[in-house]
Amino acid sequence: MLDRREILTAGIGGGAAIGVAGPAVGQAGAVDPARVVLARDFGVLPDRKGDQTRRLQRAINRAAKSRAPLLLDPGRFAATRLVVDQPVRIVGEPGQTVLRGTGTGPLLVVSQTHDVTLFGLTLDGEAQSVSGRNSGLVTIEDTRNLRIEHCAIRNSNLHGLALQGCSGLVTRCGIEKIAQTGLFSNDAGGLRLTDNDIHDCGNNALQVWRSKAGDDGTLVSGNRIARIRTDLGGSGQNGNGINIYRAGNVIIAHNRITDCAFTAIRSNAGDGCQIIANSCSRSGEVAIYAEFGFEGAIIANNLVEQAAVGISITNFDDGGRLAVCSGNIVRDMTLDLQGRTSAGTGIHAEADTVVSGNVIENAPLAGIVLGWGKYQRDISATGNVVRDVGAGISVSVAEGAGKALIAGNIISGAKTGAILGMDHATIATGDLSAPGAQPPAHVSLSQNATG
Repeated sequence: MLDRREILTAGIGGGAAIGVAGPAVGQAGAVDPARVVLARDFGVLPDRKGDQTRRLQRAINRAAKSRAPLLLDPGRFAATRLVVDQPVRIVGEPGQTVLRGTGTGPLLVVSQTHDVTLFGLTLDGEAQSVSGRNSGLVTIEDTRNLRIEHCAIRNSNLHGLALQGCSGLVTRCGIEKIAQTGLFSNDAGGLRLTDNDIHDCGNNALQVWRSKAGDDGTLVSGNRIARIRTDLGGSGQNGNGINIYRAGNVIIAHNRITDCAFTAIRSNAGDGCQIIANSCSRSGEVAIYAEFGFEGAIIANNLVEQAAVGISITNFDDGGRLAVCSGNIVRDMTLDLQGRTSAGTGIHAEADTVVSGNVIENAPLAGIVLGWGKYQRDISATGNVVRDVGAGISVSVAEGAGKALIAGNIISGAKTGAILGMDHATIATGDLSAPGAQPPAHVSLSQNATG
């Protein structure tokens, strides 16, 4: 058990992050234990019967006014709709200080402020009903330099943590048993979402959205995400591990994502997004998606296992273009996706895209699919290893399809042909890698090893 001095002087993941500015901070970032506000001094007692909202609110206000951390004891505290509208630090003991929501409305609301820190709090909405569009059990709006660390958020009938127009850090938190989205961010101004554990959510685990397309720059890294359902159904808006919508220049790296009903990582209209070195297993639809009106995507060095489609870079008809897909391992795709014609594909790309240096194994429909009908432009597949698949590499030869380069690939064990021309879902040519085969003028083939 951490005592008060340990919590205040250990630095809590970053020097004096929980400390106070001014004379309370020593040279090493330690805080004078005399310069804290104790919740118990306001009658906030652990496991006390009845609602403690008024006492807690007075303690929060005093801590904010005195610019001192508020320290809560281990135990359970019943409250509802606590409000933070000034800089403050609220400190509990991880896993043991539990704020239990009662009544209606968010358990905690932070708005129009800055420099707010929550550390070591468990926020449990089991007895609380949350309402309001894009609200969460914890709802934070227009707050700069936010820091949430070693907290747990659980049992919300809406979102877990809902952020609107925020900047700062959410790290080493656990978010679970959420009806909608575990962590929802809209219109961020510089967020880091790192090393969190998000699981058992009804529709999405982590969403980074913008009300209008624009630069966002959120960093999403080192998170563990598991068991994401699609309770509200739909064609892809639900059932995702990490979902980017209209948010540009988001970096998604080094996350472990498993058992999502639809997609592990879905970037919809996110310009300049990078999806790097993630591990994705058991996705019900496409594991990694760059779709609709995006420009610029890097999808590199990911491990994708057991999905209907491994990686899809698509929707040129909606302006989706310009990508690099390299260094990924994609294996064990399945044909089972409610009759979808692309199920069983390793990698699919359409426009202004390099597909290079990937390894695809066991994709029963096709290893790599280039283009779809006339939606194919300036695309290359080079230096890939494709093994044990239906078609090795397919390329659109439909009327209007643009240039494609297929060179230097190794294709082994392709059951329906190593390189095939396609008109949508229909095979339109023989194996273009066969001796004497004449590829269409818009398709260039060279130095592919097949067999």
